[in-house]
Amino acid sequence: MQIDGTAAIVTGGASGLGGATAQALAAQGASVFALDLPAAIETAPQVEGITYVPTDVTDPEQVQAAVDAAVASGKPLRVVVNCAGIGPSARILSKKGPHDLNLFRKVIEVNLIGTFNVVTLAAAAIAQTEALDHNQRGVIINTASIAAFDGQIGQAAYSASKGGVVGLNLPAARDLATSGIRVLTIAPGIIDTPMLATVSDEFRAALAEGVPFPKRLGKPEEYAKLALSIIDQDYLNGEVIRLDGSLRMAPR
Repeated sequence: MQIDGTAAIVTGGASGLGGATAQALAAQGASVFALDLPAAIETAPQVEGITYVPTDVTDPEQVQAAVDAAVASGKPLRVVVNCAGIGPSARILSKKGPHDLNLFRKVIEVNLIGTFNVVTLAAAAIAQTEALDHNQRGVIINTASIAAFDGQIGQAAYSASKGGVVGLNLPAARDLATSGIRVLTIAPGIIDTPMLATVSDEFRAALAEGVPFPKRLGKPEEYAKLALSIIDQDYLNGEVIRLDGSLRMAPR
Protein backbone atom coordinates (compact mmCIF):
# COMPACT_ATOMS: atom_id res chain seq x y z
CA MET A 1 0.00 0.00 0.00
CA GLN A 2 1.33 3.40 -0.92
CA ILE A 3 1.94 5.93 1.86
CA ASP A 4 2.26 9.10 -0.19
CA GLY A 5 -0.92 11.16 -0.20
CA THR A 6 -2.50 9.42 2.78
CA ALA A 7 -3.17 10.40 6.38
CA ALA A 8 -1.59 8.48 9.24
CA ILE A 9 -2.06 8.40 12.99
CA VAL A 10 0.86 7.55 15.30
CA THR A 11 0.30 7.37 19.04
CA GLY A 12 3.21 8.17 21.30
CA GLY A 13 4.33 10.16 18.28
CA ALA A 14 6.39 12.83 20.01
CA SER A 15 9.45 10.68 20.76
CA GLY A 16 10.92 7.20 20.82
CA LEU A 17 9.38 4.53 18.60
CA GLY A 18 6.42 6.75 17.76
CA GLY A 19 8.58 9.77 16.99
CA ALA A 20 10.80 7.80 14.61
CA THR A 21 7.77 6.27 12.92
CA ALA A 22 5.98 9.59 12.54
CA GLN A 23 9.06 11.11 10.90
CA ALA A 24 9.52 8.11 8.60
CA LEU A 25 5.90 8.28 7.45
CA ALA A 26 6.12 12.03 6.87
CA ALA A 27 9.26 11.51 4.80
CA GLN A 28 7.25 9.15 2.60
CA GLY A 29 4.62 11.80 1.94
CA ALA A 30 2.01 11.03 4.58
CA SER A 31 0.18 13.69 6.55
CA VAL A 32 0.96 12.42 10.03
CA PHE A 33 -1.10 13.12 13.13
CA ALA A 34 1.15 12.38 16.08
CA LEU A 35 -0.85 11.80 19.25
CA ASP A 36 0.86 12.25 22.60
CA LEU A 37 0.48 13.88 26.00
CA PRO A 38 0.92 17.68 26.12
CA ALA A 39 4.17 17.52 28.10
CA ALA A 40 5.76 15.26 25.48
CA ILE A 41 4.58 17.43 22.62
CA GLU A 42 6.20 20.51 24.17
CA THR A 43 9.67 19.04 23.54
CA ALA A 44 8.91 17.30 20.24
CA PRO A 45 10.80 18.36 17.11
CA GLN A 46 8.92 20.37 14.52
CA VAL A 47 8.88 18.28 11.35
CA GLU A 48 7.18 19.09 8.08
CA GLY A 49 4.23 16.80 7.56
CA ILE A 50 3.65 16.09 11.25
CA THR A 51 0.81 17.64 13.22
CA TYR A 52 0.95 17.03 16.97
CA VAL A 53 -2.38 16.37 18.64
CA PRO A 54 -2.53 16.40 22.47
CA THR A 55 -4.30 13.15 23.26
CA ASP A 56 -4.75 10.70 26.10
CA VAL A 57 -5.22 7.38 24.31
CA THR A 58 -7.43 6.08 27.11
CA ASP A 59 -9.96 8.89 26.55
CA PRO A 60 -12.48 7.98 23.80
CA GLU A 61 -13.50 11.59 23.19
CA GLN A 62 -9.91 12.78 22.77
CA VAL A 63 -9.06 9.89 20.45
CA GLN A 64 -12.20 10.49 18.41
CA ALA A 65 -11.27 14.16 18.05
CA ALA A 66 -7.81 13.17 16.81
CA VAL A 67 -9.29 10.70 14.32
CA ASP A 68 -11.70 13.38 13.13
CA ALA A 69 -8.75 15.75 12.61
CA ALA A 70 -6.99 13.16 10.46
CA VAL A 71 -10.13 12.57 8.41
CA ALA A 72 -10.63 16.33 8.00
CA SER A 73 -7.19 16.62 6.40
CA GLY A 74 -8.84 15.61 3.14
CA LYS A 75 -6.47 12.68 2.70
CA PRO A 76 -7.67 9.12 3.27
CA LEU A 77 -6.74 7.70 6.67
CA ARG A 78 -4.87 4.51 5.79
CA VAL A 79 -2.26 3.97 8.51
CA VAL A 80 -2.38 3.75 12.30
CA VAL A 81 0.65 2.89 14.43
CA ASN A 82 0.11 2.49 18.16
CA CYS A 83 3.30 3.24 20.11
CA ALA A 84 1.91 4.94 23.23
CA GLY A 85 2.73 3.04 26.39
CA ILE A 86 4.20 3.06 29.88
CA GLY A 87 6.45 0.57 31.64
CA PRO A 88 6.71 0.96 35.42
CA SER A 89 8.25 -1.93 37.33
CA ALA A 90 6.98 -3.54 40.53
CA ARG A 91 7.06 -7.03 42.01
CA ILE A 92 3.85 -8.80 42.94
CA LEU A 93 5.31 -9.07 46.46
CA SER A 94 8.17 -6.90 47.64
CA LYS A 95 9.52 -5.38 50.83
CA LYS A 96 6.97 -2.63 50.33
CA GLY A 97 4.13 -5.15 50.31
CA PRO A 98 1.77 -6.36 47.58
CA HIS A 99 1.76 -4.86 44.09
CA ASP A 100 -0.29 -1.67 43.96
CA LEU A 101 -3.55 -2.53 42.22
CA ASN A 102 -4.00 0.99 40.88
CA LEU A 103 -0.57 0.83 39.24
CA PHE A 104 -1.46 -2.50 37.61
CA ARG A 105 -4.77 -1.05 36.43
CA LYS A 106 -3.04 2.04 35.01
CA VAL A 107 -0.57 0.00 32.96
CA ILE A 108 -3.37 -2.15 31.53
CA GLU A 109 -5.45 0.95 30.83
CA VAL A 110 -2.73 2.75 28.87
CA ASN A 111 -1.00 -0.13 27.10
CA LEU A 112 -3.94 -2.41 26.33
CA ILE A 113 -7.17 -0.47 26.65
CA GLY A 114 -5.57 2.61 25.06
CA THR A 115 -4.42 0.50 22.12
CA PHE A 116 -7.87 -1.04 21.73
CA ASN A 117 -9.51 2.39 21.96
CA VAL A 118 -7.41 3.74 19.09
CA VAL A 119 -7.82 0.57 17.03
CA THR A 120 -11.61 0.70 17.33
CA LEU A 121 -12.14 4.38 16.59
CA ALA A 122 -9.53 4.59 13.84
CA ALA A 123 -10.83 1.43 12.16
CA ALA A 124 -14.30 2.96 11.95
CA ALA A 125 -12.82 5.88 9.99
CA ILE A 126 -10.58 3.75 7.78
CA ALA A 127 -13.56 1.56 6.89
CA GLN A 128 -15.25 4.61 5.32
CA THR A 129 -12.41 5.26 2.87
CA GLU A 130 -12.48 4.20 -0.77
CA ALA A 131 -11.33 0.62 -1.26
CA LEU A 132 -8.09 -0.01 -3.15
CA ASP A 133 -6.96 -3.19 -4.91
CA HIS A 134 -8.34 -6.38 -3.34
CA ASN A 135 -10.65 -4.27 -1.16
CA GLN A 136 -7.79 -3.03 1.03
CA ARG A 137 -8.33 0.20 2.89
CA GLY A 138 -5.57 0.43 5.47
CA VAL A 139 -3.30 -1.12 8.07
CA ILE A 140 -3.06 -0.89 11.85
CA ILE A 141 0.22 -1.70 13.60
CA ASN A 142 0.24 -2.21 17.36
CA THR A 143 3.24 -2.39 19.67
CA ALA A 144 3.70 -5.25 22.09
CA SER A 145 7.07 -6.24 23.59
CA ILE A 146 9.15 -9.36 24.02
CA ALA A 147 8.05 -8.99 27.64
CA ALA A 148 4.73 -10.40 26.42
CA PHE A 149 6.59 -13.71 26.06
CA ASP A 150 9.61 -13.40 28.37
CA GLY A 151 8.44 -11.18 31.21
CA GLN A 152 11.08 -10.46 33.81
CA ILE A 153 10.85 -10.02 37.55
CA GLY A 154 8.93 -6.82 38.25
CA GLN A 155 7.14 -6.85 34.88
CA ALA A 156 3.84 -8.47 35.89
CA ALA A 157 1.76 -5.45 34.89
CA TYR A 158 3.77 -4.60 31.78
CA SER A 159 3.91 -8.19 30.54
CA ALA A 160 0.19 -8.68 31.13
CA SER A 161 -0.62 -5.53 29.17
CA LYS A 162 1.65 -6.44 26.25
CA GLY A 163 0.45 -10.03 26.30
CA GLY A 164 -3.03 -8.58 25.88
CA VAL A 165 -1.86 -6.67 22.81
CA VAL A 166 -0.50 -9.93 21.36
CA GLY A 167 -3.79 -11.67 22.11
CA LEU A 168 -5.72 -8.85 20.46
CA ASN A 169 -3.76 -9.13 17.21
CA LEU A 170 -5.33 -12.10 15.42
CA PRO A 171 -8.98 -11.54 16.37
CA ALA A 172 -8.62 -7.87 15.41
CA ALA A 173 -7.19 -8.90 12.03
CA ARG A 174 -10.08 -11.31 11.55
CA ASP A 175 -12.70 -8.81 12.70
CA LEU A 176 -11.44 -6.09 10.37
CA ALA A 177 -10.78 -8.27 7.33
CA THR A 178 -14.21 -7.55 5.86
CA SER A 179 -13.40 -3.83 6.05
CA GLY A 180 -10.12 -4.30 4.19
CA ILE A 181 -7.98 -3.41 7.20
CA ARG A 182 -4.85 -5.39 8.07
CA VAL A 183 -3.70 -5.66 11.71
CA LEU A 184 -0.17 -6.56 12.77
CA THR A 185 1.92 -6.22 15.91
CA ILE A 186 5.60 -5.50 16.44
CA ALA A 187 7.18 -6.91 19.61
CA PRO A 188 10.41 -4.94 20.17
CA GLY A 189 13.29 -6.06 22.33
CA ILE A 190 15.58 -3.58 24.04
CA ILE A 191 15.34 -0.39 22.01
CA ASP A 192 17.34 2.74 22.78
CA THR A 193 14.40 5.02 23.55
CA PRO A 194 13.99 7.86 26.09
CA MET A 195 13.03 5.19 28.67
CA LEU A 196 16.73 4.24 28.74
CA ALA A 197 18.03 7.80 28.83
CA THR A 198 18.69 7.75 32.57
CA VAL A 199 20.68 4.49 32.76
CA SER A 200 24.48 4.42 32.93
CA ASP A 201 26.75 3.51 30.04
CA GLU A 202 27.80 0.40 31.97
CA PHE A 203 24.21 -0.78 32.33
CA ARG A 204 23.53 0.01 28.68
CA ALA A 205 26.56 -2.07 27.67
CA ALA A 206 25.37 -4.96 29.82
CA LEU A 207 21.97 -4.86 28.13
CA ALA A 208 23.62 -4.90 24.71
CA GLU A 209 25.86 -7.81 25.68
CA GLY A 210 22.79 -9.95 26.38
CA VAL A 211 21.56 -9.66 22.79
CA PRO A 212 22.72 -12.68 20.71
CA PHE A 213 23.22 -10.73 17.46
CA PRO A 214 23.81 -7.98 16.74
CA LYS A 215 25.18 -7.22 20.19
CA ARG A 216 23.74 -3.75 20.57
CA LEU A 217 20.54 -1.98 21.51
CA GLY A 218 17.91 -1.60 18.84
CA LYS A 219 17.22 1.79 17.29
CA PRO A 220 13.83 3.52 17.03
CA GLU A 221 14.58 4.00 13.34
CA GLU A 222 14.69 0.21 12.93
CA TYR A 223 11.22 -0.06 14.37
CA ALA A 224 10.09 2.63 11.93
CA LYS A 225 11.66 0.78 8.99
CA LEU A 226 9.83 -2.40 9.97
CA ALA A 227 6.57 -0.48 10.22
CA LEU A 228 7.09 0.90 6.70
CA SER A 229 7.86 -2.59 5.42
CA ILE A 230 4.67 -3.95 6.99
CA ILE A 231 2.65 -1.21 5.33
CA ASP A 232 4.25 -2.03 1.98
CA GLN A 233 3.70 -5.81 2.18
CA ASP A 234 -0.01 -6.21 1.52
CA TYR A 235 -0.04 -9.96 2.20
CA LEU A 236 1.24 -9.56 5.75
CA ASN A 237 -1.67 -9.75 8.17
CA GLY A 238 -2.51 -11.10 11.61
CA GLU A 239 1.13 -11.64 12.58
CA VAL A 240 3.27 -10.65 15.58
CA ILE A 241 6.85 -9.84 14.54
CA ARG A 242 9.68 -9.81 17.09
CA LEU A 243 12.34 -7.13 16.60
CA ASP A 244 14.88 -8.22 19.18
CA GLY A 245 18.17 -9.57 17.79
CA SER A 246 17.03 -13.07 18.86
CA LEU A 247 16.96 -11.99 22.51
CA ARG A 248 15.14 -14.18 25.03
CA MET A 249 14.91 -12.39 28.34
CA ALA A 250 16.31 -13.97 31.51
CA PRO A 251 14.27 -13.73 34.74
CA ARG A 252 16.14 -10.54 35.72
